[in-house]
Amino acid sequence: MFSLPYWIDLTGVLFFALSGAQAACDKRMHRDFFGITFMGFVTAIGGGSMRDIMLGVHPLAWIRDANYLIVIGVGVLISVIFEKFLAKQKRTMLFFDSIGIALYTIIGVEASLHANVNPLAAVILGMFSAVFGGVIRDTLLNEVPLIFRKEIYATACLAGATSFVIFRLLLPQEINALLGIAITITIRLLAVRFSWSLPKMGK
Repeated sequence: MFSLPYWIDLTGVLFFALSGAQAACDKRMHRDFFGITFMGFVTAIGGGSMRDIMLGVHPLAWIRDANYLIVIGVGVLISVIFEKFLAKQKRTMLFFDSIGIALYTIIGVEASLHANVNPLAAVILGMFSAVFGGVIRDTLLNEVPLIFRKEIYATACLAGATSFVIFRLLLPQEINALLGIAITITIRLLAVRFSWSLPKMGK
């Protein structure tokens, strides 16, 4: 079974920590360093922890490996130090968030396949890995989580995860992982750019 490089996992954690900390700063929590740090932390580890708990993986990655906590700290510090600059870079933060969900989607699928779950469950767990930290972040900030809005978000993760599962026996695994990541990022960014959304149900 192919295993994604360790640094990809840490990169996803970094981007999510940045996303969570910056969201806290945008809510005018810039003077509350503990609040910003907590928001970066739960955003970064929420999805992966949810996945590992469902898979019965213990101890959780961030408990076993201190590098996850160090990377989260770096992401929070970057957000605090460059708060004003990042606040003006909405497109940049969108890109970071898109990279984060793409990396965590593929990491989640791969971890699930390693745990010998069925491919369909692996796709769903990959999506959970990517979006659950953001759900916690938005809920704590009293925002409607992105997956409950009309814009395409979780759907992009499902597309990338499905691609990774379908082509895992047909393509070299490194290329397959990059393809899944690229599909997720592309769909997410195009959806924002062209205001794509899923059809509404009912009236």
